[in-house]
This record gives sequence, C-alpha cells and structure tokens, in this order.
Amino acid sequence: MANNKLTTDETSSTELPSDPPAPRREKSLARVQAVPWLLFIGMMALAAFLGWRAYAPDDLGDPLATSLTAFEKRNELTVFSASLSPVVASTDSRLFGAIKSRQVAVIPAQVNYTLNMGAVDASRLRWNEANDTLSVQLPPVQVGKPNLDSARAQYLREGIWITSDAQDKLTRDNTRLAEQQAVKQAANPVLMDLARTAAKEAVYQNLAIPLQVAGYGDVKIQIRFDGEEESQ
Repeated sequence: MANNKLTTDETSSTELPSDPPAPRREKSLARVQAVPWLLFIGMMALAAFLGWRAYAPDDLGDPLATSLTAFEKRNELTVFSASLSPVVASTDSRLFGAIKSRQVAVIPAQVNYTLNMGAVDASRLRWNEANDTLSVQLPPVQVGKPNLDSARAQYLREGIWITSDAQDKLTRDNTRLAEQQAVKQAANPVLMDLARTAAKEAVYQNLAIPLQVAGYGDVKIQIRFDGEEESQ
C-alpha cells in the first residue's frame, strides 16, 4: 500500500480593463444556420423510425434456433478455474531395504472446469411463448486434467544417502500422486458448486445477448443441470 509544506507567495498585480464583450450577432447567426440541419436530422430519424415500424417483421424467428447458434460458436467453454496445492509423499528402498529415502512434495496445480457446449441441442431447450421464458438443461461440468507447476514445487527429502536414480523415482511418484490428489480436490462439492454457478452465469450471457440483438428483449432464462429440478 502506498502510504505536501505548503507555501504561498504574495504578488501584486495591476488590474487591466477587460475586453469588450463579443458581439452576439455572430452567435445568433450560427444558431440560425444550424436550425435547418437539426430539422433535417430530426426528419431523417423520424422517417427511419416510421419505416422500421411499417416494414419490421412481426415474427422475429425461432428463439430456439437463435439460442442454438450461441452454443454452436464453441464446443467447449471454460467456466471456472481452481488453484490447488496437493501435499504428497513417496518412499524409495534400495539394496534390500538397507537404503531408504522419503520425499514430501508440495506441487501447485491449476484445474479448469469446462462445459461441453456442443452437447446442447434442441432437446435441451424449451421456449415458453406465454411468459417469454427460455429453459435450458445443461450437461454436467467436467473437471479437466490438472496442470502441475513443477517449477514452483517444493520438496523435502529424508534419507542418509539419496542417489540420483532414487531422487528421480521419488519425483516421478510424487508427480503422479499430486495429479491424482488434485483431481480429488477439484471434485470437492464446494468447488463443483462454484463451477456450476459460474457455468450458469456464462451460459446466461451467451444466450441473453443474442436474444436481445434478435429483438426478443429481456427474456427470462432458466438454466439447470442434469439431475436438478426445474425452477417454477
């Protein structure tokens, strides 16, 4: 967080006579010249509005087709990301157990949660024309493969003598364990709820804007996942 001796100088000045006021005739002339242009612009805007009212189609099209277009723009949508720090440990034994070593590792991991937008077809959409409501049923959120940041990993090794082969094996084992642990942590119900909430918000934005552009206005969008009860 970012955490002034003020001096004043007294100066004398001589008042000069102010300039005479600018003639108002030029301002009045400018206003008179601008009136025809303002009237012309106003008439053009009115004509455009009346033309749109006269020739705009009463049927805006199929809202389901408009919504499906929003889904078809991308097959996979990353809706959430979690930073995890799995703590794992592995052991190594050599020379019939005479030389033992152990390694504890903390390996930061990044896990993305994605939504398969390509799986959303017309069967997952329903339009209620009576109350302008679009109902959407989404497939489950998928947990991606953890991206381990080995450059920021921290290791604690124990053993009287740790050979290079033993150290490499301990690191490989801990990397595998860290990936498994990250997948388990990412499936935590709290993180999954956050991912589903983020997915609903992302899908809402992907649907609301195209529907507004198509002329449907502020429609109501109800989004749920497979297995969730539909809100009334």
